[in-house]
Amino acid sequence: MTQTSALDRWLEKLEARAASHVIALGLERVRAVLDRLPVATGAVLITVAGTNGKGSTCALLEAMLRAGGYRVGCYTSPHLLRYNERVRLDGQPIGDEALLSAFEAVEAVRGDVPLTYFEHGTLAAWVAFCREPLDAIILEVGLGGRLDATNVFDADAAILTGVALDHQAWLGPDREAIGREKAGIFRSGRPAIVADPVPPRSVLETAAALGAELYRLGVDFGYDGDRQQWRWWSRTAGNRGGLPYPALRGVNQLMNASAALMALTCLRDRLPLAMQAVREGLMTVELPGRFQVLPGRPSVILDVAHNPQAAAVLAENLAAMPGYRRTLAVVGMLADKDVEGVARALVRRIDVWFAAGLQGSRALTAGALAARLESAGVVPGETFASVPEALAAARAQAKDDDRIVVFGSFLTVAEALRALHVQDTEAR
Repeated sequence: MTQTSALDRWLEKLEARAASHVIALGLERVRAVLDRLPVATGAVLITVAGTNGKGSTCALLEAMLRAGGYRVGCYTSPHLLRYNERVRLDGQPIGDEALLSAFEAVEAVRGDVPLTYFEHGTLAAWVAFCREPLDAIILEVGLGGRLDATNVFDADAAILTGVALDHQAWLGPDREAIGREKAGIFRSGRPAIVADPVPPRSVLETAAALGAELYRLGVDFGYDGDRQQWRWWSRTAGNRGGLPYPALRGVNQLMNASAALMALTCLRDRLPLAMQAVREGLMTVELPGRFQVLPGRPSVILDVAHNPQAAAVLAENLAAMPGYRRTLAVVGMLADKDVEGVARALVRRIDVWFAAGLQGSRALTAGALAARLESAGVVPGETFASVPEALAAARAQAKDDDRIVVFGSFLTVAEALRALHVQDTEAR
């Protein structure tokens, strides 16, 4: 029995266990199990919530802190290819043995408390982090904020990247309701960094009610720049000019980088960071699946955009990369997403659409996806049962001066990455 197969069985057990229980959102169960875990840490803790931009902001924080010589743990979700990607120690995915041990540690004290797949995984990540001599821990919030499992931990600083419509069935019907849930990660007397340029009033009201130390993009901190470099400014910490653009592509990355810098500035007494470390972190940060442009021709762009706001950013990013004859799109989405809104955001930037089916209880078949795209005024060129089939067809049709963008879900990007890896392996 290999460690990998043992880990797969653990994950299958967690999925099956979660499917057998109907569990309401709440922190009581997670807190009950956390109180039984014999672990603790003195690391500085930063939580990051938001509809879009969370993963990029976590990666930027991690890169800058590591460039400054700090040992960092980073918990994100979902993963692309392996669950281990969710728990990073010093920039590397956790090993199978350490992850299995952490899962087992949670199980040993869980008793009869039912935990969801995400809750068990969050507690296991915490165990893994507490077992390491870390200086900082970064937690990406899963769904929402106030009742998300990551909110059981008291963060030293919290970042809210932005608020848009997604997961309405859980978080509420509009930005005000969703903002109130996401702002639930703020803490009294501690920095609360809001990177949404026009935050819902509920975010500001929640910050005030909690007594958080609020910092708003465009009010308390911000950025500007030219084509060569950019400048970060803060009402409390002055200006930081001559900064390199983040290695992460995309027009929204300065917003994420500015929020990360504001958080690190607020924590400078415990995590002092030289500007050279900031610059190095900006230049070296990596995050697969976020407007990731793969080498070769035709160009293949991978983006996990799965809601209208993220799709609008993707459209801006595509527009900022001129010089291509056509843009072909491979799209696969889940049934509970706003397919029509995503399509409308991208319709002017895409010439040929390939609808791909995904697997799973929440997934859309290619036919169902095509029907929803058509209702938004998009006519898919062809439909395919899977992402690899759609991607192969797009690559067969594309010329060297075309580009292919793969988007719609983490699952879509993950399947494309696997398919491309297999093709590269076979070509060698």
